[in-house]
Amino acid sequence: LPLLLKATLLRLASGSYHPFYNGFYYNHVMNDDGNGQDKVDYLNGARLVVETSKDPVYSYNGANVTLPCHYRYEPEQGPKRKIRIKWSKLRDDYTKEQDVLVAIGKTYMAFGDFKGRAHIRQASRHEASLVISDVRLKDDGKYRCEVIDGLEDDSDVVDLQLQGIVFPYQPPRGQYRLNFHEAERVCQDQGAILANFNQLFQAWSEGLDWCNAGWLADGTVQYPIRLPRKPCGGVHLAPGIRSYGPRHRHLHRFDAFCFSSALKGEVFYLDRPAGMTLEEAKQSCQDAGAEIARVGQLYSAWKFAGLDRCNAGWLADGSVRYPIVTPRANCGPAEPGVRSFGFPSKGRFGVFCYRER
Repeated sequence: LPLLLKATLLRLASGSYHPFYNGFYYNHVMNDDGNGQDKVDYLNGARLVVETSKDPVYSYNGANVTLPCHYRYEPEQGPKRKIRIKWSKLRDDYTKEQDVLVAIGKTYMAFGDFKGRAHIRQASRHEASLVISDVRLKDDGKYRCEVIDGLEDDSDVVDLQLQGIVFPYQPPRGQYRLNFHEAERVCQDQGAILANFNQLFQAWSEGLDWCNAGWLADGTVQYPIRLPRKPCGGVHLAPGIRSYGPRHRHLHRFDAFCFSSALKGEVFYLDRPAGMTLEEAKQSCQDAGAEIARVGQLYSAWKFAGLDRCNAGWLADGSVRYPIVTPRANCGPAEPGVRSFGFPSKGRFGVFCYRER
């Protein structure tokens, strides 16, 4: 790239510390006409307007997604010089932005985890849409599309939501054993990530009721209650998300709420007449060209693939569980869900395996 273009791209990439702008504040000048009212004079006689989707854009793990963004001038202008486009990912509190991509004309640069996965789609004259391939769980969130034309700029925000499921997780050691960083790791070990508040709220609205407090991605500790009861905040509190607020990420210990999305592959069940130990179960999955399934994969298969099996099976973390879509006699409670036998130190069971398609 020419030296000037490289310098411009680097300057755009480093301007993410402003919550809403990239440093180009001169999109209009204010002139006092003496009557106490400010008059707006746009520098080139036109107003730049950027628009994205007002509705969330839905996707899932491993898919490709396009975040729409278009811009226009009011009044419409003739051919102009190359504009600059910047995409960034927002935090929930809007205090920090993660650089995703910057572009000038057909030249662009993606950053961080988006390298090799993000590019600009410009199918029409005033399009600046962002294409993300191989969507990952942590791509979920709000994205800012910013267009800069000389001293003028405007931006708008689009919400990317992954279709997924939230599940509570306790390690084999028992309840409230995880600090924040350990909670992050155990979710990753189960093919998931720590859930954010919006994901937990969606799960609550779909029926999740869990009395144990767990970490969320923002470092807060919360739990969802559908049926108020004494051990869970009291019987007189309305249903909702109970919150302990931010906790110390090293010292305080709770459970975790993990988030997993739809799968690229399939989860299936294997068994032997006499059952299997955990090590035998792992080998059986390998012999079938698969691997022993993780907890997040079992939950995803239950929710999105309708996996319904009234037979307990080993999972990668040493737990024994089984998924029920249609409740029936001898298969646990009257509600659908993933049943758990905990982490048995002995016993012989079947196994749930996961295989990529």
